[in-house]
Amino acid sequence: MKKSKFRLLTYALIILFTGTFLMAFVTPQDKKMGGPWDIPAKNKAMKNEYADDASLLKVGKMLYSKHCKSCHGNLGKGDGPKAASLDTGIRSFDSADFQAQSDGVIYYQSFIGRDEMPNFEKKIPDDEDRWAIVNYMRSLYYMLILIHKAIFLFLY
Repeated sequence: MKKSKFRLLTYALIILFTGTFLMAFVTPQDKKMGGPWDIPAKNKAMKNEYADDASLLKVGKMLYSKHCKSCHGNLGKGDGPKAASLDTGIRSFDSADFQAQSDGVIYYQSFIGRDEMPNFEKKIPDDEDRWAIVNYMRSLYYMLILIHKAIFLFLY
C-alpha cells in the first residue's frame, strides 16, 4: 500500500515538473516594444465623426474579428494566436499609453501601419468602417474595466 502511494506521488511530481518545464517554451517571452510612431499632424488632429454612433459597434466588432483579433486578441490585450509569432510586442488597448492617444492617432496606426503592423487601407477602404473599428477598440477598454469590477465584486 505504501509503495503504491509513493509511486503515485512520484508520477504526479514528474508530470508537474514536466508540465512546468514545457510551459517555459510555450508561454510568450518578453518582446521588445516598437518605438514611438511618427504620426502626421493631420492625423493627430483628425476628429472621429462617428464617436457617438453606438450602432457602429456591431460593425466594428465584426471587422475587428476579421482583421485584428488574430494578433490583438478578443479583448485587445495583444494575446491573439498570431501575436506569439511576432518579433514586436503588442500593447494592450487598456494601457494608459493607448488610451491617451487621440482617435486620429489610433486611426493612423490601425490602417496605415508600420513594421509588423500591416497596412489595411485596401482591405478596409470605407472610412465609416475604419472609424467603427476605432470605436470598437475604444469600447474594449470599458469591457475590460467591467470584467475587472465583476471579478473584484465576486472575490470580495
